[in-house]
Amino acid sequence: MSSTGIVVWGVILFGALALLGYFLVIYNGLISLKENIKKSWANIDVILKQRYDELPKLISVCESYAAFEKGVLDRLMQAREKYFHAESVSGKAEASGQISAALKGIFALAENYPDLKTNNNFLQLQNRISHLEESLSDRREFYNDSVNNYNIRIQQIPDVFVANFLNYEREDLFQVPEVERQDVPIEIKLPQFN
Repeated sequence: MSSTGIVVWGVILFGALALLGYFLVIYNGLISLKENIKKSWANIDVILKQRYDELPKLISVCESYAAFEKGVLDRLMQAREKYFHAESVSGKAEASGQISAALKGIFALAENYPDLKTNNNFLQLQNRISHLEESLSDRREFYNDSVNNYNIRIQQIPDVFVANFLNYEREDLFQVPEVERQDVPIEIKLPQFN
């Protein structure tokens, strides 16, 4: 083999190795982003599960006040069941939004029940659930950042070629459902003085 043939084969081999190396760098970057999404969703799921476990306690405390609005408690239980049966991120996000809206309704209605809003168990549960809601908000932000970075990368050149080769598709953001964007109506019953 002539020296020109060796150089040509060397260049071809070097080019193939460089292309393989570049593919591996992109592949590893995309895998890292995809795993980061899974990790951030797992963090959200932990908080959602903790909140899910606190809801029966809250309902039990509220039900002990016989006059407490049953419709509000029923909506909370339905949303809880919907979360339990949801299998996708978007399904869990929608159920989570319904739970948040129902919780806002319960906490707003508690203002009409002085004994309930001073009940130690209710106050502890309200504080615990409020803390979980704040943690959930923080973790949603991290999840959406992870999804956004991933969605951008799989659309950029040259990553798009590797992403298409691997059949990677866009991931859904954890969006606030419409029901959670609405104000909770508050009915305040004022005492009547004669």
